[in-house]
Amino acid sequence: MGHRAVGAYPGTRLRRMRRDDFSRRLMRETTLTPDNFIYPMFVVEGERRRQAVGSMPGVERVSIDELLREGDELLRLGVPAIALFPVTDPPAKTLDGREAWNPEGLAQRAVRALKHAFPELGVITDVALDPFTTHGQDGIVDESGYVLNDVTVEALVRQAVSHAEAGADVVAPSDMMDGRIGAVRRALEAGGHVNTRILAYSAKYASSFYGPFRDAVGSAGNLGKGNKYSYQMDPANTDEALREVALDLEEGADMVMIKPGMPYLDIVRRVKDAFGAPTMVYQVSGEYAMLMAAAGNGWLDERAVALESLVAIRRAGADAILTYFAKRAAGWLKGG
Repeated sequence: MGHRAVGAYPGTRLRRMRRDDFSRRLMRETTLTPDNFIYPMFVVEGERRRQAVGSMPGVERVSIDELLREGDELLRLGVPAIALFPVTDPPAKTLDGREAWNPEGLAQRAVRALKHAFPELGVITDVALDPFTTHGQDGIVDESGYVLNDVTVEALVRQAVSHAEAGADVVAPSDMMDGRIGAVRRALEAGGHVNTRILAYSAKYASSFYGPFRDAVGSAGNLGKGNKYSYQMDPANTDEALREVALDLEEGADMVMIKPGMPYLDIVRRVKDAFGAPTMVYQVSGEYAMLMAAAGNGWLDERAVALESLVAIRRAGADAILTYFAKRAAGWLKGG
């Protein structure tokens, strides 16, 4: 067959730039590097302990000594930060979650150990009461089981300050109480922790994708048939997320979080476009578990879908991603 004349349809061939790897790379709009990752880790009491999380293949609960091994590897891979989630022994759980602000608590000891060993590794701590309460809620409840806002905020402030005193670089309130960012910011300033950053879980949805996480931290059994609908956001809402983010930024948040990740990429884009603030996304346990289950059955290629999902989250506007793939993805991107 003969060639079309110059100027004949189509005059513009977008496939030309897709033909070769070099030209695809030259016009690539979204980049993904280890700088975009935060590695969530579950910490347990004891020494030389590694416990597999059954619903999250490749994820383990580790003792502090093993956590330090992980910190060393993260630095080698170029991952900038780690997010800590303590697994509280059942006898330490109470109605008011007071173990959350124990200066010798598991999270506080883990922070001190990490910052002593690796000053350059960013350490982010979870500020919420659910790992510490007998009922599994993120706050202090009344007789009906309703989470009380203001008394919970007082407890969260004590928890956040205890983390800052231990050396945490970033405190991350994940509780969704009203006004807690402002209260935490005021307390940090009053305590001289002016450079302790706040990563606000601003748009945290009452999602069904959190199940494996609750198993990992041991709060699922405490929560039982309860739910968190009275404080976490309704998955049907999007405008409300913008109001939450605006309030948290006004109250002193340095970064905002959208959680979960891929089912909520429209929220990520709206938040980034509206505010331009540092925007984080949590690729949550259920997202990870689904991809790993499909990969384990040979239905999907783990590396390919993990990296694609992370690129998609970045493309939507995320500056950084909390992801259980962080270590492996950093290795893949470095050619490992």
